[in-house]
Amino acid sequence: MSILSGSKRQAAIAFIFVTAVLDIVAMGIIIPVLPSLIEEYAGSNASAGWINGVFVALWAGMQFVASPIIGSVSDKYGRRPVILLSTVGLSADYILMALAPNLWWLALGRIIAGITSSSFTTVFAYMADITPPEGRAKAYGMIGAAFSAGFVAGPLLGGFLGEISPRAPFWVAAGMSGIAFLYGLLVLPESLVPEKRMAFSWRRANPFGAMMLLRSHPELSGLALVTFLLHFSHHVFSAVFVLYAAYRYNWHAWEVGVLLALVGVLDMIVQGLLVGRVTKRLGDRTTMVLGLFGGAAGIALMGLAPTGLIFTLAMIPNALWGLAMPTLQSLMTQHVSESEQGQLQGATMSVASIAGVASPLFFGSVYAFSIGDRLATPFPGLSFLIASVVLLAAALLGWLVARRAGRAEAQEQMS
Repeated sequence: MSILSGSKRQAAIAFIFVTAVLDIVAMGIIIPVLPSLIEEYAGSNASAGWINGVFVALWAGMQFVASPIIGSVSDKYGRRPVILLSTVGLSADYILMALAPNLWWLALGRIIAGITSSSFTTVFAYMADITPPEGRAKAYGMIGAAFSAGFVAGPLLGGFLGEISPRAPFWVAAGMSGIAFLYGLLVLPESLVPEKRMAFSWRRANPFGAMMLLRSHPELSGLALVTFLLHFSHHVFSAVFVLYAAYRYNWHAWEVGVLLALVGVLDMIVQGLLVGRVTKRLGDRTTMVLGLFGGAAGIALMGLAPTGLIFTLAMIPNALWGLAMPTLQSLMTQHVSESEQGQLQGATMSVASIAGVASPLFFGSVYAFSIGDRLATPFPGLSFLIASVVLLAAALLGWLVARRAGRAEAQEQMS
């Protein structure tokens, strides 16, 4: 663990939380308006569903390529420069998208955003540097709560700005990322001391080489697969939620923004208040499994919800998935050394990015099919029901992995 003085550590943690809020506010601002902007260029709701899926896949594909590179660069040169450069890149990207005259410009914007937002791996590596293993689930939960706080303000602000102009949210997002850069330039200390850095290697930095690290321990491999299934299921939201809500419940940018703000509030409660308490009582592994089962139930209810009210109520059990992500990350960090934390986060993000490429394309196509002419009766909730089955599979796999790991640890203690 990195040794920072009390004041520097407090400044670092404050920056991580504030920047997480600012960056997610910036990302959340554009959520209510981007699919509508795509629909304006595409000409129909069904076509927009497929194109939005492609855009999300482009974003995730760039994360797949860039995350392990950025993680390895941070292992070599430190976390601070990587985090600062990414905030500048995000600001420039939002300006590009604000000026986009067609779908090709928007696609380029999603590609750049995928590269610059890959630095979130460095944020998690930074927290691993300054936090002991037993405190990481709680620390990651607090980062998750900061992300959720951004999702409270972002979509609300985006929904409001979207009623004024579909371009306005992008300009405000650019300003948010610019503020994050200036703040970090002033207060962020380096967390990875030179003697604990690792030489850069393209063998480790390429996505497939980085993911070899995930095979270094049986539990790590199983948790990586759980991570893939979790992200695959939850990309149903980025792929079809806005279009689904407009089609089934006749929601517009404002209603979508309010709903996403509610999601953020629930995630803040779960990750900021519950993760630390539940893991202390049940342990990381049991908490992870509980969160996965709760999320599966919530997504299933969303797909079956006949009204917007029932869909909104389904957010409550779905919010339990917030118990899974911090505990997954905590368990994985405990199986690698300090000098490999950046590589681990890059490898994990690559796994998530594979899901991010495949899932939006899959769910976008499923949604287009479910409301298209080939079905006698449209079934727009089909994507959510399939996502629920995928998350249920993650829960069952997580239970098996946790059970085997627990038995292995018990045998080691006996011997």
